[in-house]
Amino acid sequence: MKKTGNRIIVMIFIMILALSMTSCGGNSNKNRTKNKDIIRIGTKDFTESLIVGELYALALEDAGYKVERVPNIAGSVIHTSIVNNDIDLYPEYTGTGLLVVLKEELLTDPEEVYQKVKEEYEKQFQLIWLQYSEANDGAGLVIRTEVSKNLGITTISDLQKHSSELRFASQGEVDLREDGIPALEKVYGKFNWKTSKVYDNGLKYQVLQNNEADVAPAYTTEGQLVNTDEYTLLEDDLHVWPPYNLAPIIRDNVLEAHPDIADIINNISSKLDTQTITALNAKVDVDKEEYEKVAEEFYRSMK
Repeated sequence: MKKTGNRIIVMIFIMILALSMTSCGGNSNKNRTKNKDIIRIGTKDFTESLIVGELYALALEDAGYKVERVPNIAGSVIHTSIVNNDIDLYPEYTGTGLLVVLKEELLTDPEEVYQKVKEEYEKQFQLIWLQYSEANDGAGLVIRTEVSKNLGITTISDLQKHSSELRFASQGEVDLREDGIPALEKVYGKFNWKTSKVYDNGLKYQVLQNNEADVAPAYTTEGQLVNTDEYTLLEDDLHVWPPYNLAPIIRDNVLEAHPDIADIINNISSKLDTQTITALNAKVDVDKEEYEKVAEEFYRSMK
């Protein structure tokens, strides 16, 4: 009877031990899966980046990933953030990668810029550029549509010929920066503005609307540009400025562990062109909608 009691005690002990090991193993696997599936998406501190980052997040969540959003990272430190493993993925611009991060010479062909940054980022930083979109958030010049029609100005070449008749709303630094007016003048010739005054960037559309100036520097996907009755974005017909195509950057080890992320995010990029991203920006910056709502509505419309 005593031996039987001992055997029962031993069996109970073994069962408890087995359950304990199963429980620990189960928690360990669960934690590993949880950590494996969390993708940290960073965004820069402006509307367009926030919208696109949210589109990435929604797509990954739809595919079963857990997403940690890391918004409003300063543009000056976001590259360091991904290199230091603070984030896994973020939307970047090919021109920024070429000129600001790699400090390479200016190139103007979109595919050539993309291939250069793709190759160097993987080699230097172990970062992968996924497919770039048609959306190009580059430098540009905007003119009042009334003036554009009256003088027949649709390109920067046209603008240069009529510059002495036009008032320029400068932002100060654009007059001096190597990739600003000096870059244009090397190719198009001198811009002899009728007047040139410095205004805050946030006021430029108000200045144009109030007929205080005729031309101003712009970025090619600014939301106000949807109002083509008021504003016309001029064509850089001699291709002075580099392309700033929007593209996702991801850590190579994250992509290696989750190769399906490439197709998920590339599908987002394939739906973004300059006109589309400008319209999305306008909903936030002009119509004052929340960027999360704008992103979700667009994402649902893709399905």
